[in-house]
Amino acid sequence: MTSRTHRHEARGRPAGAATAAICVSILLTITIGLLGPSPMVPGLGGPAWLPPFSLGVDPEPHLVIALAAAAIILGGLGLLAALLALRAPLGLRRLPDPRRLVLLGCLAAGILAFLPPSGSGDHLNYAAYGRMVTLGLNPYTHGAVHLPGDPIADAVEEPWREEPSVYGPVATAVQALASWIGGDSLKLTMFVLALVNAAAFIATALLIDRFTRDDPTRRLRAALLWTANPLLLYQLVAGMHVDTLAIACMVAALLARSRPVGAGALLGLGVAVKVNAGLVALGPAWELRRRPARLALMAGCAVVVVVVGYAIVGPEAIGPMTRTSKAISHASPWKLVQGWLQSLVGTGSAYRGEIQIGSLLLLALTAWALLRLAARRGLLGGGHGDAGHGSGGLAARGMAVRGLVAGWRRPLWRSGWWWPTCSPRRTSCPGTTGWRSGCWRWSRPPPWTRSWSCTCWSCRWRTCLPGWRGCRPISAGSARWSGLSSPGCCWL
Repeated sequence: MTSRTHRHEARGRPAGAATAAICVSILLTITIGLLGPSPMVPGLGGPAWLPPFSLGVDPEPHLVIALAAAAIILGGLGLLAALLALRAPLGLRRLPDPRRLVLLGCLAAGILAFLPPSGSGDHLNYAAYGRMVTLGLNPYTHGAVHLPGDPIADAVEEPWREEPSVYGPVATAVQALASWIGGDSLKLTMFVLALVNAAAFIATALLIDRFTRDDPTRRLRAALLWTANPLLLYQLVAGMHVDTLAIACMVAALLARSRPVGAGALLGLGVAVKVNAGLVALGPAWELRRRPARLALMAGCAVVVVVVGYAIVGPEAIGPMTRTSKAISHASPWKLVQGWLQSLVGTGSAYRGEIQIGSLLLLALTAWALLRLAARRGLLGGGHGDAGHGSGGLAARGMAVRGLVAGWRRPLWRSGWWWPTCSPRRTSCPGTTGWRSGCWRWSRPPPWTRSWSCTCWSCRWRTCLPGWRGCRPISAGSARWSGLSSPGCCWL
C-alpha cells in the first residue's frame, strides 16, 4: 500500500467517524423510547398492542440518563465533525450521499413516531388541550386541573396542570383531531399527534432537499443540518413539539414567496400554530420592500388567515399569550435582572412588566444594530436579484435575536432557526454551529434535576454562546437555491 493511499485513508477517517457518531446518536434516541417509561419517557398507560409501542422493561434511571447524555454529546460532536469534513477538500466524496442521509433521517422520524415521546412532557399538555375541546371546554381558559379524574388530563405533569393553552388555533385544531380519534386512550391520542409531528418533519426535509438537489454540496449540508441532524431528531421528533408544525409552515412559506397569496396563507398558518413564527415574515417583507402591492397582498393573506383562526377560537386565546410574554425562565439572563431589582428595590413585585419593556427595547436595539451591520457589509441585497438572500438572512436574524433577548426561553425555540442554515454552500464557522447545537439541547435543566446549580450552569452556556458570536458573514453569492433565491441564513 502506497503512502498516497495511507494519506487518503487518514483524510477520510474524520468523515467516517462523524457519520458513525451521528448514526449511534440516532440509535440511542430510538433506544430511549423503545425501553419504555422512565425518567426520560412519561408513561402513557393503555394496552401494549396499541401504538406507540415500547418494551416496557422499566429501565434503571441512571441508564436512560446516560443514554440521553451520550446521544446529545455524540450527536453534537458528529455534526461538528461532519461540517468540518464538508469544508475540507474532497469532503463531499468522503461523506455519505445526501440521499442516504435524507433516507436515514426520514426513516428515523418514522420509527420515532411509533415509540413513546421522550425528553419532554409537553405532549401531555397537547393531549389535554385537545381533550378539552372534544369535551366542550375552552383550552384557553381552562387547564388540566379542571378535568379531575379524566384519563387524559390526569397525565399532565406539574407545574403545567393549571396552565391554559398558549398555542394558536391551528395547533389546537390538530390536538382536538387527535383527541377525537383517540377518545379516552392517551396512547392512541399521542400516536396521532406523533404521526402529524413526524409528517411535518419529513415534509420539511423533503422540501429542503427538493430545492437544494441541483447543488450536491448544499444538498449534503441541508441533510446534515436538518433531516439527519440527531439533535433535531431528539428534540423535535422524539420530544414531539408543536414547533415542528410551525417550522414546516415557515419553510413552505419562504420557498413559495414568489406566489404572494400562497406564501401569505402559509405564513398565517405558521402564526396560527405558534405566534413567534411571525418573525419569519420579516424576510419576505424585506424582499418585497420595493414592491408594495405584492407585499400588501402577502401580508393581507397572512392577516386574514390569522384573524379567521383566532375569530373561531375566540378572544380568550390572546390572554394566555400575553401572560406568557411576561414570564421569565431560569435560563434567561433576565432572571438575574429580576433578582437584582428585588434585592435593590424590594421583593413585593416580580417586575415582569418592566422586564418585558426592557426586553422589547433590547430586541429593537439589537435588531437595528444587526441590520445596520448587515447593510454596511452588503448582506441585505441591493436589488431584486439578490433580495432573496436578505430575505432569509433577515428572517433568521429576527428569530435569533428574539431567542437571545426574550424573557421566557426554551431550548426547542432554537430549532426555528436551524433550517435557514441549511442553504449556504458552507458555514463560516462550523465549530460554533456544532458546539452551539449541543449546548442548545442542554440549555434547559434536564428532567431528572431542577437544581439551582444546574440552572446557573445552563444560563452561563446560553449567555456565553449566543448564536452569532464569533462568526463572520459568508458571501451573498454562495447562498442561492436552484432557480430561487436562498431563504438561508447568511450569519451562523
